[in-house]
Amino acid sequence: MMLINAFTVLLALYTQTQAHSWVEELTLIAPNGTFVGTPGYARGNYMRTTLGFSDPTMTYLIPPNTRANVTQILPIDKMCKDTQQDQTQSEGSPRLEANAGAAIALRYQENGHVTLPQNQPGKPTNRGSVFVYGTTQPKTGEKFLDVHGAWTQDGTGGDGRGVLLAVQNYDDGRCYQINSGEISETRQAKYTHTADPRMGADLWCQQDIQLPLNAPSGKPYTLYWVWDWPTAAGIDPTYPNGKAEIYTTCMDVDMVNTVGKQAIKSNYETDQDLNNAAIPSQFDALGSPISAQLSSQPTSQPTTFVTSLATVFLLYLAIPCPQDRGTNGWNNGLDFANPTSSGNSTIQTLQPRWLFLVEIAFL
Repeated sequence: MMLINAFTVLLALYTQTQAHSWVEELTLIAPNGTFVGTPGYARGNYMRTTLGFSDPTMTYLIPPNTRANVTQILPIDKMCKDTQQDQTQSEGSPRLEANAGAAIALRYQENGHVTLPQNQPGKPTNRGSVFVYGTTQPKTGEKFLDVHGAWTQDGTGGDGRGVLLAVQNYDDGRCYQINSGEISETRQAKYTHTADPRMGADLWCQQDIQLPLNAPSGKPYTLYWVWDWPTAAGIDPTYPNGKAEIYTTCMDVDMVNTVGKQAIKSNYETDQDLNNAAIPSQFDALGSPISAQLSSQPTSQPTTFVTSLATVFLLYLAIPCPQDRGTNGWNNGLDFANPTSSGNSTIQTLQPRWLFLVEIAFL
């Protein structure tokens, strides 16, 4: 009986970390840091309470598991899951409505990726980095590499159709899934909350962002959420060369002239209900340059600052030889490997005729 019980516990822990993450809901944040209004949902959302729900109905992985080379991201890879290619909503899962400049929270479940880190060797200590891009000009069939690592905060990067709105840790420093892991038990004691119908006893992670002040009303504003969660080379024997592992969620916000109590941040209200509270450090950094957003990340153990940009952007800041340039200027077979840092730059030769040079320039 004891052996069966031990096996059951191990199986439960294993199962918890096989689930992956997507944006479960979008919520407005009031000037005091409290969630307000009616939540919104991603394109083609499939509620967990819907009959037939399973992780694959919402999970979108780049590169796909069917690709022989798990380190390779191709120019043909799309930003959005097939069910999220168009700006359509599922019944019962409306879009969020918001004003230009509104603060919103993108909420997701950590599924053990934060609280059971030992189950995924070689992963970054911050559990990866989450990026949010925004545009008023989305494309059906949007290509991943046309956006990620290309669009910039000032809107001049890539094809200029969109902007980088935020970069933060996947681990927001508070969130947890209920399990017997040390991180979970520590956070359960520190960040207590009343179980609610959506989260249950878990406390969801969140990424707090500010919509652009110039987002036009009367039309949807598209958000691309990207979770970059690479496996480093030389740690997991299954992936001796490392592994690219990226998940995305595509969603739209209906921009309106006014929606109740929402505005740019003022004073964060401390000691509020954690079921409906923004992350203080993220809230304080709303509207700041990306470098300020990074410096606002929680530093409590066991998490650290956002993964080195040498790791995060290694896939995308490639300098190709002319004969290797694809139709969009990228390698037709971009390959991932774990970088080795030296000072402020990283140089790694991955394939013939390719040199990767990443310069960290956040000052």
